[in-house]
Amino acid sequence: MKLLVLATEKVTAEAVRSALPGEELDGAEVLVVAPAVNQSAVAFWMSDSDEAIDEAQARGDAAADALGDDAASATAVTGESEPLLAVQDALATFQADRIVVLGDADLAAAAQERFDVPVVSG
Repeated sequence: MKLLVLATEKVTAEAVRSALPGEELDGAEVLVVAPAVNQSAVAFWMSDSDEAIDEAQARGDAAADALGDDAASATAVTGESEPLLAVQDALATFQADRIVVLGDADLAAAAQERFDVPVVSG
């Protein structure tokens, strides 16, 4: 299974496993996409994205490390600040079988509407 995990916040292996009931991560190829979201409108308008990129990279790497114990492989990429655009960019090169969105039901619903890939949320 090829699994794309959208990490807009901290992601744990337990949360991903519980979003995938009855399915194992063993043997899965996981791509963690961590959008570089600016924490404030001022930072967005000032185009101060360095801190957002650093935070996204750390968040993505931590999630990939946590998932790496269960999956065959887990890597992380830092994406655009808009989460759905970050997923769209990742899907251009990573043919995911499933997208996992944790902690944001509205974002999961929007992803399900936008992409032709099953989306699970938790």
